[in-house]
Amino acid sequence: MTPDSPTLTGRVALVTGGSRGIGLAIARALLDAGVSVGITGRDRGKLDEAVRQLASGGRGDRVHAAPADVSKATEAASAIDACVSRFGGLDILINNAGVGTFASVTEMAAEDWNQVIGTNLSGVFFCCQAAIPRMRSRGGGWIINISSLAGRNPFTGGAAYCASKAGLNAFSEALMQEVRYDDIRVSSVMPGSVATGFGRGSAAAGAQPEWKLAPEDVAEVVMDLIRHPARSLPSLVELRPSKPPKKG
Repeated sequence: MTPDSPTLTGRVALVTGGSRGIGLAIARALLDAGVSVGITGRDRGKLDEAVRQLASGGRGDRVHAAPADVSKATEAASAIDACVSRFGGLDILINNAGVGTFASVTEMAAEDWNQVIGTNLSGVFFCCQAAIPRMRSRGGGWIINISSLAGRNPFTGGAAYCASKAGLNAFSEALMQEVRYDDIRVSSVMPGSVATGFGRGSAAAGAQPEWKLAPEDVAEVVMDLIRHPARSLPSLVELRPSKPPKKG
């Protein structure tokens, strides 16, 4: 950590989609740094299991879970409020919750389109809208949006997912410019293939190829962004597997 990097002990974070995969890895890294962490998810059972994992080592008083579907404005706001109520404020928001339904435009059901856009894009808007006043009252904070390289590299069958991530990238850049003078730092992380079991054709997480990124790789980038010196802002990070399979 550089001399002008922030001290994270005592800070408060909310990680959406924090019950597994990238979100769980980020929550664990934040806890390791002394941050109190709230996580959200739609599955109460998975949330309970995540809390059991995160609370190990006597950290249970710094972990909170709030069931929430962030595609619904009221639930997103309630998750922010619950975290603030539990820990006394909010300094860090990690917008990680995401869904992926992959089908051609002609075959995709309207409800699937709405769920992807609603979670991956509108959900970030709802969470940010609820979180920013809380951060302003604390004198600043961090918003880190977990996007995807799919936002720049569209593929067949991914119209909804790619559109949601492209929209998220534009949203993040606009938001960064809106709140930078409130000392709220907005960054996006765009991972490539991550071994989480998420995505088209993914196998179970335990059967993922070794060339893929690990969730902990993304978490490390997130922590680097939070610890980055205040004089500069890495607003967009692309993260790729070092050696994906060669084409041809």
